[in-house]
Amino acid sequence: MPILVTFRTKNEGGVLELGEDEYLDLVATVVTNRLGDAVDIELLHDEERVKDLVKQAHNYNVVVIMSNHDFEKVPAKDVIEFRLKKMADLGADVPKLACMPHSADDVMTLLSATNDAHKALANPIITMAMADLGKVSRIAGQVFGSCLSFGAVGKTSAPGQLSIEDLRNAENYLELH
Repeated sequence: MPILVTFRTKNEGGVLELGEDEYLDLVATVVTNRLGDAVDIELLHDEERVKDLVKQAHNYNVVVIMSNHDFEKVPAKDVIEFRLKKMADLGADVPKLACMPHSADDVMTLLSATNDAHKALANPIITMAMADLGKVSRIAGQVFGSCLSFGAVGKTSAPGQLSIEDLRNAENYLELH
């Protein structure tokens, strides 16, 4: 089973606040010691260092999932598309964006941006809306171009995240395999 190593900073929903250098050095340690098959690198850090980390990861045959999390809102459609494209331009193998909806319109904005980014980018992408409103994006995101969802084994780690059993049941019901 492939291992994805993620350290989520406080700004992106994690619990520990790290300085810029501390975070980027931590990711570099994960990569150079090949502590996983894939690594999550947050987008909103020093661009040159992020590019270097992506190159380094690829030199070590580590897949890069580059991510951005907005726990306050769903950004405008063009902002979502810009961020996903920026991640791809920085060399990410899989751009990922998660955001917090406050209405059904917010979820539709994310899904529409996902659909357009999926058509425009060669990369697989991952998107999801969080909380209860966002559950539909976790279940049916692949219809709009999101390549995977995250299901919890045991305790969930994000608002609106489904258990692996519930996710499988929903996908089976929708016949999305």
